[in-house]
Amino acid sequence: MLLERIYDEDLAQASYFIGCQAKGEAIVVDPRRDLDVYIELAAKNGMTITGVTETHIHADYLSGTRELAARTGATMFVSDEGGPDWTYGAGFDSAVRMKHGHRITLGNITVEAVHTPGHTPEHLSFLVTDGAQSDEPGFMLTGDFVFVGDLGRPDLLDEAAGGVDTRFAGAEDLFASLRDRFLTLPDYVQVLPAHGAGSACGKALGSVPSTTVGYERNFSWWGKYLRNDDKRGFVEELLSGQPDAHAYFGRMKVQNKLGPAVIGAAPELTEYSVTELAAALANDTVIFVDTRNHDEVHTGTVERSLNVPGTQKAASYGAWVYNPDVETRPLVLLAADRDEAATLRDHLVRVGIDSVTGFITSLAGLELVTPETVAPSELAGHDHVALLDVRNKTEYADGHIPGAAQLSGGRLLWNLAELPEKGAGTIVTYCQSGVRNSVAASALRREGYKVAELDGSYLAWNAISGNQPAVGQLPSSAAA
Repeated sequence: MLLERIYDEDLAQASYFIGCQAKGEAIVVDPRRDLDVYIELAAKNGMTITGVTETHIHADYLSGTRELAARTGATMFVSDEGGPDWTYGAGFDSAVRMKHGHRITLGNITVEAVHTPGHTPEHLSFLVTDGAQSDEPGFMLTGDFVFVGDLGRPDLLDEAAGGVDTRFAGAEDLFASLRDRFLTLPDYVQVLPAHGAGSACGKALGSVPSTTVGYERNFSWWGKYLRNDDKRGFVEELLSGQPDAHAYFGRMKVQNKLGPAVIGAAPELTEYSVTELAAALANDTVIFVDTRNHDEVHTGTVERSLNVPGTQKAASYGAWVYNPDVETRPLVLLAADRDEAATLRDHLVRVGIDSVTGFITSLAGLELVTPETVAPSELAGHDHVALLDVRNKTEYADGHIPGAAQLSGGRLLWNLAELPEKGAGTIVTYCQSGVRNSVAASALRREGYKVAELDGSYLAWNAISGNQPAVGQLPSSAAA
């Protein structure tokens, strides 16, 4: 058996390639939409991808299940658990619908669906048995059910999918799934989750790629609650301190349930000349994305450009500042060359941003503006109508600048009503060190707000002798 973990550092997301070397067949679990990594892995090992599946209807990225099936002819397998509200839509009409216990066979390998609701009602985990070695499963692909050191949060349906108090039933379902599905397995079963540290699908995910049933049973935060059959204590701790859910998660839920658009082969990107890009910007027919870090952006950037710094977090930050549900103008990227532009595009399609059409390799010759900043030492005397903390609410609660409101960068564009009206004055924004702040500020400036970024953000302000952070939650509205 070949079992490969394909990890996306950008979204802290793992997909898995499981192949039978004897039969030359493979299945991919939880694929992303840019497919080359799976195609190349199959070719390298002389395998054909005959199946593709996913653990649940994802919220944090756009599924590549339909994309991979369209490209390879693989059979799609999706959950048929969770009830009618969580049934996959018409885009999956050709898929095999799986109930608990459904088995997919690849030569000597068996992949068995296990219904593990809690994070979502339809959630499946997959027990993998390598029949050439054993008659018993040795691996469990847990999706967003069990992570290393944590569990999938059950509140995302409330936070991102329009649910009302579904978190409580979800938390109780998660308790039952642990008790009845997970903890009944032998301690040696290896656990392969769909996310790692940095994902917003839990609050304390570990950075180790895998764990075991026995390790989580004995050392996880939740183990004591299961041992004591303390459902109430489990629910309270699980639901407390969860980070902000990015607003784009709602779009992912809808598209992943109905069936993401199949984009096919990516067209060649257009390399813009300075004259061509200047004309397109003057006509407001394209949106420019400055991919430099915030220190470079502060030396001068294209007016009303969006800041998405580098490839490392392009999907994450791109989904903060560009909403394809309401914005259709194509994106032109600043990139060192065509290959880097293509890599950036690959990251953006993972969150359903399919509108990258071109790139330019330099800002030389373009008209630039300098984003407004304010030094931490001058903040007290600065004339502004609001001070906005764009970090997560958990960071805000741990310590923030007195008088600041909180609205995380991943929720800004969807909650502009919480800000002072455009034209009311300057909004001063900050994050922890300045990276997220530059991203968020670029989105606000494009929307027409006057923004001054706090230079060095919270860390710089907190380093000034005599400054005393406030702690705990305050009203989130910057207009309050």
